[in-house]
Amino acid sequence: MTTPSALLAVENLRVDFGGLRALNDVFLELRHQEVVGVIGPNGAGKTTLFNALCGLVAPSKGQLTLDGKAHGWPRPHELVDFGIARTLQGVGLFPDLTVVENVMIGAQKFAHTGFISAAFGRSKDESKLRERAMLALERVYATGLAERRADTLSYPDTKRVAIARALVSEPRILMLDEPAGGLGAEDIAWMNGLIHNLKLQCSILLVEHHMDVVMSVCDRLYVLNFGEVISSGAAEAVRRDPAVIAAYLGANAT
Repeated sequence: MTTPSALLAVENLRVDFGGLRALNDVFLELRHQEVVGVIGPNGAGKTTLFNALCGLVAPSKGQLTLDGKAHGWPRPHELVDFGIARTLQGVGLFPDLTVVENVMIGAQKFAHTGFISAAFGRSKDESKLRERAMLALERVYATGLAERRADTLSYPDTKRVAIARALVSEPRILMLDEPAGGLGAEDIAWMNGLIHNLKLQCSILLVEHHMDVVMSVCDRLYVLNFGEVISSGAAEAVRRDPAVIAAYLGANAT
């Protein structure tokens, strides 16, 4: 049963691709100032769930509620109005723009004219957008990167900039798609700390394969397997669920 005070709740979500059922009666909720992880083996439906929440795939059925009120499933251009921002596995920065210009792209909702003109100094909104972008970079400790071209960054730094670009829209819900993917131990530890800090300002939904990250930052977990939720609850309890161990974590999880 959905908690009445949940910020976001999904019930009975089903996604079909032709004759293939990618998600079947999936449920999930995200509460205020909470980090919720979605885990499962490859092909379990994690990305499809994220894509449904972001309007990139159309559910066959299911209900979405925000702040306890029913909502239609969003289209991608409506995410900002829903208070949702998402990072991508592939980071997705524009290589020939500076870091601050990349982050300004995420601040479009604050602009009265298009971003392209703003980014290159042809809009009175430019200074305000740049200020917001710098504040977002400050939240990920990356203001020193502001004037560098994106294609000169290290991979860990591109991760930080991608998160800043999501944060600049001031989301209530931040969706992180494998934030620790491709990072070394030191950068993973840094990412863990950042996520802990960010949850004081927004709720976080993340997909992640690194179980040390999941166990470090997540308050609750949902485990998908073959498109269905096979376990959910407090992170440590889910980790020890026999169904989860058999499907995903392996015997060494105990």
